[in-house]
Amino acid sequence: MRLRDAFTPSQPVSSTKQFAGRTAILDGLIRAIEDQRLHVVLYGERGIGKTSLLHVVSQLAEEAQYLVRYVSCGEESDFGTLMRSVVGTIPLLYHADYDPTDEEIEQGTSLDSLLPPGPVTANQVCDIFSRLSGTRLLIILDEFDRSPHGNFRRIIAELIKNLSDRSIRVQFVIAGVASNLAELVEHIPSVRRNVIGLRVPPMNAEETRELIAIGEEASGMPFNDKAADLITTIAKGSPYLASLLGQHAAIEAVERDAKEVDASDVAAGVRIAADEIEQRISERTVKAVKRAFAEGNSVDLGTIACLAMANGGRLETRGSGLASDNGRECERIVRDIALADDLVVPLGDPDEGVYEFREEGAPAYIWIRLTLTQIEEHGRPMITTG
Repeated sequence: MRLRDAFTPSQPVSSTKQFAGRTAILDGLIRAIEDQRLHVVLYGERGIGKTSLLHVVSQLAEEAQYLVRYVSCGEESDFGTLMRSVVGTIPLLYHADYDPTDEEIEQGTSLDSLLPPGPVTANQVCDIFSRLSGTRLLIILDEFDRSPHGNFRRIIAELIKNLSDRSIRVQFVIAGVASNLAELVEHIPSVRRNVIGLRVPPMNAEETRELIAIGEEASGMPFNDKAADLITTIAKGSPYLASLLGQHAAIEAVERDAKEVDASDVAAGVRIAADEIEQRISERTVKAVKRAFAEGNSVDLGTIACLAMANGGRLETRGSGLASDNGRECERIVRDIALADDLVVPLGDPDEGVYEFREEGAPAYIWIRLTLTQIEEHGRPMITTG
């Protein structure tokens, strides 16, 4: 039970005590909110730690006496419903036009009582927020990419512009995929100066080791250097993979009554993790990957999977950073293998040479499957790209 609480791959970190690394991105986010008074768009691939970062920021903001309202968006997200849910949790006490002794305050009335029935506009919400007093409000919209409705995003952009133009002490932190910032700006170009985009990058080796160390302390199960190094190499900067492998490896060590986790436990954990990740991937992708592996293309696919994991899910075949002729090798792999197996799709104009995997979880699945094969054959993963 302590191990399952120490390593939580299926759940975001909810406490600063469990949060590993990310000092630079966290400092940048705090400076954007506190010093620059900007609205922030956090982006990056799934499993990279955006939600964990939001939880830590929420905790820190509450400690700094902010009012924090956290909302997870969905496919049917509606501006009016969302805003009513936010203002409905803010007591009327924080409105400048009401005194603490007013009857409405004593009855526990909230700000949603000031909204008219029916549809809600950005101006109406902004007018209410303009009268906030004695506090600062931070609204966190997670999973913003799950809302496909352009009208919802347009009104959010309009509200952000109005809040900024009137210097109202309400700020948004929006988390999702990379395209969100562009789409937000597309609706109202003048909002650009009020919004900063911050990409959540993969963890570096030191941060991954810190994640393992936090798990060691919480569980009481130490990892020897070889085990920690192996997890760091395999995780490729993914906190999800590091936590997943840490949990499975530690459980393997417990089951064999060991006093520490070693490389053999990590290898066993990779096998379990590979099967677990496969259950979350579509049958079409699983078949395409297994077919490519059977045709001898596992290392090539692993190479571009690593690149995608290191670059927010994107594959840039023009100057991708590969040593082989400025990305021509990456372009060959994409063209001859990944596209042929329908694993990737172009982003925008195909002539620009930018691609992404058709299924978001495919890079991690390819990499962990290749890692398992190489551990079984060579005792360690052989690819270090990315």
